[in-house]
Amino acid sequence: METVRRVLVYVSKDGAAPARAQFVQSLVGHFGDSGADEVEVCWSLKRNQVILSGGREGRGTLLKRPALCPMKHLSATEAAAIPLDVQQRGVDVGVAILLQTSNQRVLLTRRTKELRIFPNIWVAPGGHVEPQETLLDAGLRELREETGLELGPEETSPKILGLWESVYPPMLSRGLPQRHHLVIFMLLRSSRSHLQLQASLAPCPAEVSACLWADRRLSGAIASAVDGEPLPVGPDDLLSSVSVSLVSPGGGLSDTSLPVSVFVSRVPVTVPDVEQVSSGTRFALKQWLKRPVTSDPSGSASSVLF
Repeated sequence: METVRRVLVYVSKDGAAPARAQFVQSLVGHFGDSGADEVEVCWSLKRNQVILSGGREGRGTLLKRPALCPMKHLSATEAAAIPLDVQQRGVDVGVAILLQTSNQRVLLTRRTKELRIFPNIWVAPGGHVEPQETLLDAGLRELREETGLELGPEETSPKILGLWESVYPPMLSRGLPQRHHLVIFMLLRSSRSHLQLQASLAPCPAEVSACLWADRRLSGAIASAVDGEPLPVGPDDLLSSVSVSLVSPGGGLSDTSLPVSVFVSRVPVTVPDVEQVSSGTRFALKQWLKRPVTSDPSGSASSVLF
């Protein structure tokens, strides 16, 4: 039997046995209308498989894709042109951590320009789920590897914010798809403030080039900066710049500022890898802002998921 080396997505519809999701298959499109960009699904992590099935309205987890998702617009000719080794990858599973501080800030990191996928993009820390890992273990490992932050048991009351269908490149105008992921966004609440956590921040310079602690007002502007949607918080309502920590090649941190326009800019269709916040992170921030401000350490999801 072939050894499982990656955690992959499987889909089940109308009671059928789960089948491995195809690389060129849109997960949202599989469960929803062809033109819809979101759908509710039920899901579980079992035996190195994330199994998605149709959810009942109001009882499932939100699964969303960007309006320009390549798998939504991929033609049969374009799908056939994707190299066979890429087509055979299936849909990988990742986890991203939205780390909330005691004073209601969340951590975002900027990926280095040297990374092959989504370079120079601001994201919530995260990465692949490894075989035999729980989602919580994977999220804590990625958080530690990328930022150096270690959370104690009292800070690991996980909540699922939603599921995001991610494809790279993020639009067909930038080339045929090379990677296809289901990203599970998880909220973790720390009992420490962002200043206390900042003192323990030790980002990996190979992966992270800058860090930002975004407050709720900035997060709201970031979450609403989506093509075709008006900004409820305009640039004039925010400070002109945002304080960030730059990461040196040796891993040291230095304070600087970036224009707020970097974080609330619209997604350019033709210019690749412009510095901005990823669509998936905007989605996660929007889901976070819908939650009560007060922390709720109770009601963690089942151990099957975490």
